[in-house]
Amino acid sequence: MKLTRAILALLIAAVFLSALAVIDARHENRVLFAQLQQLRQQRDHINVVWGQLLLEQSTWSTHARVEQIATQKLGMEMPAHPEIVVLQP
Repeated sequence: MKLTRAILALLIAAVFLSALAVIDARHENRVLFAQLQQLRQQRDHINVVWGQLLLEQSTWSTHARVEQIATQKLGMEMPAHPEIVVLQP
């Protein structure tokens, strides 16, 4: 009789500890999932900014823009045909 009560008490304690472990695991799972969602949002935002920067870079580095700045701000112009010298290696 005494042994049965001890086993029963041990089993109740094991069930209680198991329930606490499940609660802790579910809580940690929720916290980690919230962090994952936040990191995904940051990743998506960074990808949008990256796309905008690539678009801006392609706009600033077009041949027409480079040529316009070279002629207007630097006073450069295309050389005439006789001024072009081709060098052979």
